[in-house]
Amino acid sequence: MSRRSPHGGDDPHGDEPLVTDGTAVAEADAALVLVHGRGATARSVLQLGARLGGDRDIALLGPQAAANTWYPNSFLSPVSDNEPGRSSGLRAVDRAVETATDAGIDAESVLVGGFSQGACLASEFVARNPTRYGGLAVFSGGLIGESVAVDDYVDGAVAAGNETPADALDGAPVFLGCSDVDPHIPEERVHETAAVLEALGADVDTRIYEGMGHGINDDEIEAVSSVVAGL
Repeated sequence: MSRRSPHGGDDPHGDEPLVTDGTAVAEADAALVLVHGRGATARSVLQLGARLGGDRDIALLGPQAAANTWYPNSFLSPVSDNEPGRSSGLRAVDRAVETATDAGIDAESVLVGGFSQGACLASEFVARNPTRYGGLAVFSGGLIGESVAVDDYVDGAVAAGNETPADALDGAPVFLGCSDVDPHIPEERVHETAAVLEALGADVDTRIYEGMGHGINDDEIEAVSSVVAGL
């Protein structure tokens, strides 16, 4: 008996749960939407959220990928090679954000973030759906695709009704952290991602760590915790 691919169908992640922790979303004054990496789980990335949120009354929301993988190939592959997982994953992030905003939490009090494959998905979601979020935290990730063109994202923001591209993210704080020798994330893509987000009006803090590898360090936790404290 063959096993169906986790990326079969048009929406492979559509039936996966939204995992929650922290303060109940109906009672919280802010929310963290955190996206797990390849092979990990929503539950595991919400442990990171607990560190970032401290003692605040924050809802932690983690979408779950089918078979723990959002898309099958490197994020540097042509976009078509990672469909339908990529688009389905973006919809999963959107549902998590809507869960917070439908509960009465303003988008300016919602931080979207993730690690590795989840960081790629989080950055792509914010760049493709720009508004004044409370923040974006990209731990070892970047925008998805074989190449990144600033104009593609800028044109999308203007088409969505923003008078200027800078109105799209409207000064939202963005943190990008990565190693200079990350085996999965080229440093160049981190800077390309920063350029897109800056063009959309974000206040971007990019930090490249010498020799770190693929992980998250204490400086990154401290930097993003400061953003969370300001939600």
